[in-house]
Amino acid sequence: MKTRLVRVCLGWVGGAVMVAILAVGAGAQDRSQGRSMVTTRYGIVAAESPLAAQAGAQVLSQGGNAIDAAVAANSVMGAVEPMMNGMGGDLFVIVYDAKSGKLYGLNASGWSPKGLTLEYLRSKGATRMPANGINSVTVPGVVDGWSKLLTRFGKLGLQQDLVSAIRYAREGFPVPEWDAMYWAEAASFLAKEPEMARIYLINGQAPKVGQIFRNEDLARSLEVVANGGRDAFYKGELAQKIVDFEKREGGTMTAEDLADYSAEWVEPLSTEYHGWTVYELPPNGQGIAALEMLNIMQQFPLAQYGHNSADALHVMIEAKKLAYADLQKYIGDPRFSKIPVAGLLAADYARERAKLIDMSKANCSVAAGNPRAGDTTYLTAVDEQGNMVSLIQSNFSEFGSRLSADGTGFALQNRGALFNLQDGSPDVLAGHKRPLHTIIPAFMEKGDTRIAFGIMGGFNQAQAHAQFVSNIVDFGMNIQAAMEAARFTKLNFDGCNVDMEDRIPADVRAALTARGHQIRVLGDYSANMGGGQVTERNFATGVNFGASDPRKDGEAIPQAPEKQ
Repeated sequence: MKTRLVRVCLGWVGGAVMVAILAVGAGAQDRSQGRSMVTTRYGIVAAESPLAAQAGAQVLSQGGNAIDAAVAANSVMGAVEPMMNGMGGDLFVIVYDAKSGKLYGLNASGWSPKGLTLEYLRSKGATRMPANGINSVTVPGVVDGWSKLLTRFGKLGLQQDLVSAIRYAREGFPVPEWDAMYWAEAASFLAKEPEMARIYLINGQAPKVGQIFRNEDLARSLEVVANGGRDAFYKGELAQKIVDFEKREGGTMTAEDLADYSAEWVEPLSTEYHGWTVYELPPNGQGIAALEMLNIMQQFPLAQYGHNSADALHVMIEAKKLAYADLQKYIGDPRFSKIPVAGLLAADYARERAKLIDMSKANCSVAAGNPRAGDTTYLTAVDEQGNMVSLIQSNFSEFGSRLSADGTGFALQNRGALFNLQDGSPDVLAGHKRPLHTIIPAFMEKGDTRIAFGIMGGFNQAQAHAQFVSNIVDFGMNIQAAMEAARFTKLNFDGCNVDMEDRIPADVRAALTARGHQIRVLGDYSANMGGGQVTERNFATGVNFGASDPRKDGEAIPQAPEKQ
């Protein structure tokens, strides 16, 4: 092994600096990742805010498990990153229960108000779904999701798990770098809504980096939920505030829409990728597109091509187009239309779709296939027993609908914007229907290893999941390196345009351009690529690992070994 000399200062002796010269392996000093994994025998919480991750780790030290930690971290995220998530949004979760060795999926996405129908919007002259405003609001699923998670798997309950969120909302916190940028971009539309401006602006301005932000209304709403449980949100004081606001704004949501809502336990979908089993939740989410991408990618020798080589990236980009064409055509709420899940995930269908990839040329117009019938926050937690949580939650757009019911302190989501008004579409608007969802948690396993992961960013998510899995499986990266690695994203469904971080080499980009890809080069760690978090458990050794994406303000924080 090659060595190099390193000078190490040992201190002052008799007024002189004592220096030792050591020979170390040069290879040990060179790597492509920017930070190390967090490694411990105790629990880890990884979130896009260190304050949220710390709150989850504290709950672990207080006797809670990974489920309690995830709820604690998620509630803090609603306080410290209100533009992306909060009690007015939706939630999806995959839970790995160490005792049974089973995975459980929870779909806590809300439905549209019963009165928000295709006919209703057309009568108002609408030709497409509104991107924000009162008719983009769907029933928030977060609080019922918290309740169902803790009732089935938690140890502590809402009162203890929401303590940190209430404290940060009431006492305030210094605004971090990424969130200050998001806030600044939203300031102009926040100023147009008096309640949003009152809650989220300070003297009419977005809070700056390091400025203390407080939200007393949110603290009170969290206390209402902590003391009264999910019914306080869906049937009590908060429900009444939401319904009164809807009436004033001309919306259609009623008390019954909230009271009748219930999150749903679902069976995760899976596919095999080179010996690993990868799990996503079933529709109405886009997770099935990640699995279809992996099935198509598996038809090509990506490991031989090399990481982020022109051939490997070409295959992934073309696989994305094929999978997303199917996503757009077939995916919606399975309670309203039959979705060919088995056909989309079939091995022979993947082989058929893979044949459409021309290695010499990009396809700029991809059609859906014919299978057989048959802004956001992500966080993850693992505890010392090996229970794992993969949780993602969102308002959809920044500050959701850009509306907040008076006195509640949280934005109402705009998930209804993802419906369409096209007759016959699986995602056509209807009352009490859930729209196609972008937010997806994920999980993968092989032998004694389990990995809970997720990457945010709207329709970036499924393609980012597939790239992360490939980094682990095809290219042997650890979870931190796999999350940091340069990514591409294509946020629309048509054309040959694709975004890439400039860490992808210029000669690779040139080779892809020659094949017809229209590349927009972004920064080293672009927000367009989303941000992710990861935890890993080795059940043979009992060791846990955590990783956090530098594309966010977050961190993976280990549990203190002593009970607090």
